[in-house]
Amino acid sequence: MIRLLLPFLLLAGECFAGSPVKVLVVTGGHDHDPSFYSLFDDARIAARVDPHPNAFTRDFREQTDVLVLYDMVPEMREEDKRNSLRAFVEAGKGIVVLHHAIGDHNTWPWWYEDVIGGRYRFRPEGDTPASTFKHDEGIRVKVNLQHPVTDGLTDFTIEDETYKGMWISPKVSILLTTDNPNSDGPLAWLGLHPKARVVYIQLGHGSSAHRNPNFQRLVRNAILWAGKRWLLDAIGPHR
Repeated sequence: MIRLLLPFLLLAGECFAGSPVKVLVVTGGHDHDPSFYSLFDDARIAARVDPHPNAFTRDFREQTDVLVLYDMVPEMREEDKRNSLRAFVEAGKGIVVLHHAIGDHNTWPWWYEDVIGGRYRFRPEGDTPASTFKHDEGIRVKVNLQHPVTDGLTDFTIEDETYKGMWISPKVSILLTTDNPNSDGPLAWLGLHPKARVVYIQLGHGSSAHRNPNFQRLVRNAILWAGKRWLLDAIGPHR
């Protein structure tokens, strides 16, 4: 019956199944516009905010389905890595990394190679220059992969900050791309951890992005999918 009804439910936009997703939003280390919190103004999402480093001083697996990172903290205490963040990932939970949080845990290979699949270079590394950023760019966004995270999206434009020269794993599944010359091509992708559902979205600097309905849909889709609340999850896994 679910399979028969699925096309009609998707057309109606009813892609949500179950109770609200319990979301822990981590900020800190970087200024941000208060409009950021409008992303979580959705009945399907129950969000609480806890800044870094306090968020990682305890085991939060029982209270959290999805961790949304909007902090930028290159280094983290070893005990917090092991006892909270790594434990959460290994439990098969959801991770949504937004914008400048690609700078988190910059010297922790497990994090950027095995979980996120990307890394912002804060300084030159041998012959490789540091990553760059540019504010107030008009970005043409192209949907590269049909997936629950991109559901309902078509190609769109957004005013936002670009990043260029990041390390991006060739193993990631790229969701969104751009041809902006001041940006890396990939704008959003699925992470690499075999247990956790991980999404990175490079967009999201300021209010022009936070208020963009395409970006809002993208982030909310990512949270629902990472939190295993997507309707397709009632039928079978979808990575």
